[in-house]
Amino acid sequence: MPCSATLPRALTLALCIFGLLGPAGRLAQGQLPPDSPRRTPIVNAVEQARPSVVNIHGRKLLRSEVNDGDAYRPVNGMGTGVVIDERGYIVTNFHVVEGVGRIKVTLANEDVKIARLVNHDPRTDLAIIKVDSDKPLPVIRMGTSSDLMVGETVIAMGNAYGYKHTVTRGIISALGRIVPVTDEQTYQDLIQTDASINPGNSGGPLLNQVGEMIGINVAMRVGAQGIGFALPIDDAMQVVAKLLSVERLSGFSHGVLGRTEVHGQRTQFVVDSVRQGTPAARSGLQPGDVVLDVAGIQVNRALDFERALIGRSPGDQVPLSVTRQGATEKLQLSLSEGATHVSRPSSVATQLWSELGVKVVVTGGNTPALTSTNYSGGLRVTEVRANSPAAKEGFREGDILVGMHRWETASMNDIAYILGSSEFQNSQPAKFFIVRDRNVLYGYLTVQQMSQVNFKSSR
Repeated sequence: MPCSATLPRALTLALCIFGLLGPAGRLAQGQLPPDSPRRTPIVNAVEQARPSVVNIHGRKLLRSEVNDGDAYRPVNGMGTGVVIDERGYIVTNFHVVEGVGRIKVTLANEDVKIARLVNHDPRTDLAIIKVDSDKPLPVIRMGTSSDLMVGETVIAMGNAYGYKHTVTRGIISALGRIVPVTDEQTYQDLIQTDASINPGNSGGPLLNQVGEMIGINVAMRVGAQGIGFALPIDDAMQVVAKLLSVERLSGFSHGVLGRTEVHGQRTQFVVDSVRQGTPAARSGLQPGDVVLDVAGIQVNRALDFERALIGRSPGDQVPLSVTRQGATEKLQLSLSEGATHVSRPSSVATQLWSELGVKVVVTGGNTPALTSTNYSGGLRVTEVRANSPAAKEGFREGDILVGMHRWETASMNDIAYILGSSEFQNSQPAKFFIVRDRNVLYGYLTVQQMSQVNFKSSR
């Protein structure tokens, strides 16, 4: 979206992608002793995080703003990314890489790589890209956004206007901001900060004073001073874990549904449920287990669990350890091909029909009704049972369910994941998105009570 676009409620936000692409010099780092008074917590935080922050550069075609038909013009774009896995997986904002044919990534050591888009979620504006590297890349330290305080000092890093690794400092100005970006998209629960966020900062980290990433920079308000926004890291990493799910990317099943719990400064991955007939069930994994490590990789959140299984093959024996009722248990997870979760769509279909009252079929992003949206697919409603919760909520045949809560519903596996997640079950009310007559509509549903919902236009 061009930074000059006019947005709802007279609020103009610049998605921080387009920047000046000139060369940027870099000053040598001072070699000060660790006890120097100049070596402040902010200096240490920046030095720690800097190796994990990358520059993203690409070119996309945008429709010309002048009245010349369907003419397009090339636009150079720049953004920021953060390494979340040593094998080269990088998180950034989707608007940074959307429509970019050749994604060029410059690492902190100035090595230039070409990345590929792995997965994305338009609703939360998050994307995962991947670069190949012959050596492990430094990974950012993850913090938590559960205990942030208004007035707390924070640090924004990114490639502002093409100046690599620009650092700005500020405070948290507010929490829980709801910010409309376009007629189709609204950011939820954002961190507001007065640390300067400029074009080119999108996808970069918002750090606390100990160098932990507690947010992902996403937008600024044009014409204002000191009003920038970041996605809270706890929310972002839940989405990233789903984007890197091996069940979606690799076609084999583990059968674990879990959540990230935050206890003060400590996070842990707790198993919510285990699907019957899956490797997790056969391994002896149980609801309530806290996963400590998988194949030697420490697990602190859902993302770590999925990362530990990336690159595995069906039939691999993966050791893991859990705590159960205060004792440590050693288990073996034997990965299997998609046969264990091929049956999931039918069971999910049964659940949708019996509990909600709809039958659906998967439809791709090239469906005419979806071509004007950013959705990669959805579930088309083929039948609505009379007097069912869905009927009372206003569902119609032909509606395309494209999102539930904070996730897309592009496949039956997506809907199975969502319905089985404790985050979805515990969120009241939950938000639903459908496409009807090329319009994106939404409604709110109290899951347990299945109360009636009146759809509203998100345009």
